[in-house]
Amino acid sequence: FYLLFHIDFARTEGSSITSLCPKGYFPCGNLTQCLPRAFHCDGVDDCGNGADEENCGDTSGWATIFGTVHGNANNVALTQECFLNQYPQRCYCKETELDCINAGLTSVPTVSSNVTLLFLQHNRIRHISRKAFFGLHNLQILYLNHNCITTLSPGVFRDLHRLTWLILDDNPITRISQRLFAGLNSLFFLDLSSNLIMELPPHIFKDLKLLQKLNLSSNPLLYLHKNQFESLKQLQSLDLERIEIASISTRMFQPMKNLSHIYFKNFRYCSYAPHVRICMPLTDGISSFEDLLANNILRIFVWVIAFITCFGNLFVIGMRSFIKAENTTHATSIKTLCCADCLMGVYLFFIGFFDLKYRGQYQKYALLWMESLQCRLLGFLAMLSTEVSVLLLTYLTLEKFLAVVFPFSNIRPGKWQTSGILIGIWIVGFLIAAIPFWKEDYFGNFYGKNGVCFPLYYDQTEAIGSKGYSLGIFLGVNLLAFLIIVFAYTIMFCSIQKTALQTSEVRSPTGREVAVANRFFFIVFSDAICWIPVFVIKILSLFRVEIPGSLTSWVVIFFLPVNSALNPILYTLTTSFFKDTLKQLLHNQRRKSIFKTKKKSLSTSIVWTDDSSSLKLGVLNKIPLGDNIVKPLS
Repeated sequence: FYLLFHIDFARTEGSSITSLCPKGYFPCGNLTQCLPRAFHCDGVDDCGNGADEENCGDTSGWATIFGTVHGNANNVALTQECFLNQYPQRCYCKETELDCINAGLTSVPTVSSNVTLLFLQHNRIRHISRKAFFGLHNLQILYLNHNCITTLSPGVFRDLHRLTWLILDDNPITRISQRLFAGLNSLFFLDLSSNLIMELPPHIFKDLKLLQKLNLSSNPLLYLHKNQFESLKQLQSLDLERIEIASISTRMFQPMKNLSHIYFKNFRYCSYAPHVRICMPLTDGISSFEDLLANNILRIFVWVIAFITCFGNLFVIGMRSFIKAENTTHATSIKTLCCADCLMGVYLFFIGFFDLKYRGQYQKYALLWMESLQCRLLGFLAMLSTEVSVLLLTYLTLEKFLAVVFPFSNIRPGKWQTSGILIGIWIVGFLIAAIPFWKEDYFGNFYGKNGVCFPLYYDQTEAIGSKGYSLGIFLGVNLLAFLIIVFAYTIMFCSIQKTALQTSEVRSPTGREVAVANRFFFIVFSDAICWIPVFVIKILSLFRVEIPGSLTSWVVIFFLPVNSALNPILYTLTTSFFKDTLKQLLHNQRRKSIFKTKKKSLSTSIVWTDDSSSLKLGVLNKIPLGDNIVKPLS
């Protein structure tokens, strides 16, 4: 059995009882129990009264209530009797229902006052006068979708007191007035999706006390007021898909206590409505309702990559410190690179730790986590590691470029110059990572846009400073560094090959040339698989292309740390100097071990004693090797 949370109850108006569930949980009907949101529609009656298995079919925000309650209006039987005295000849009448679908109408037709269902979709209606629906007190369902309506006059629906269903989607409506829905006290469904509405008046839904389903999706809304839905106490389903909500806040959804289904463009918006039972989308590819990392593969990879990155870089730092290199400045640069790459491993370890901490209840803490200091510091750590590593790789590449292409020049940095350059790189990397903390009004929550706290992909709700800064770093600094590395290694390879052809009698590639070519290829290839996906994502986001969240998660968890994991191998473990030195150390260690073993065996002898006829082993410390064993004198 699942753990049920007992909760307190508060008396409200009319002696009704309202349950107060923790964030991320939903009530079991009228029972004094709350269950995690993940238990909804899981095929198991966890509540005991079936409340957690209700409303499972609402996958779009609009249940097919019209078909189940009112029947299928499109299957009009023309032979049945019509009870309307007045209606256009191009329309079809069935009892008190009027079907004017695709009838070529340019205005709302005059019909009998006893009409109950009116279908006017797929016409060419552009303007609706204030008296268009005058006297239609019995009208219950009105379809005006797929027309050419641009504006709606205030009070145009004021006589439709019994209207329960109003469909206005797929029109070029640009503006709606404050009193547009005045008088619609019985409205149950309202569809305003796929219009051109850019702003909603703050109290436009004031009179819709009984509204249960509202669809505002696919509108270019620029702003939603904090009290936009304050009067919608009975609302159960709210569709805000394909809308960037720059002004989103928890206060916006708190008044809707009965809200059970909500649909957003971005998964991270769900953290602002933790009391809602079902929130779509279910994941952003990185996180889900239950977990910070959405799937088991990501959870495994984050620990594996973290371990490989930390162990490899710490091993190289230790070996580089133990082995004395001829070029101490280069060794210092490599150890500095390992320190920067090791920070990426630390970042991944912490992401794995917080994934374990929030396992099974992430959505309950998602907003607090993304806005927390811990998340921002982890984002800072990842950005610091990334940028310092990029700058160090560029510096090491240019250093090697000068040594290979201009071997007799005197422009190589010395010990103090190298130290100054390395310190400067760390300062620049620190500033790049820290600048978003400087002015939050300008940059927004730069690191708190997703569960892994890394600012790779942005949406249209981000502050202009955050967008520009992110593009400047990834498509400016990092792309330039990548191009420099590719260009430098290409020139170096051509220079080495040209020199080899000029000095070698045999024109076929030597083993050394092949080794150099392979080494250069893998260095450039590792940079490419690390950074090309990042560049592609940033370029696509620049053109407002939707990026699958799963792709972003793989880039952050796997592709981005590739350099940090492979740099110890490429810049130390596979170099000829390191391999030769390591072989020499192992050979010397083996020789010492053999020498000690032989010395011990030769210095051990059999000693006779007078007081015993038995043999005893003794150590003759000063017997020269090769001397005969003698019996000691008494």
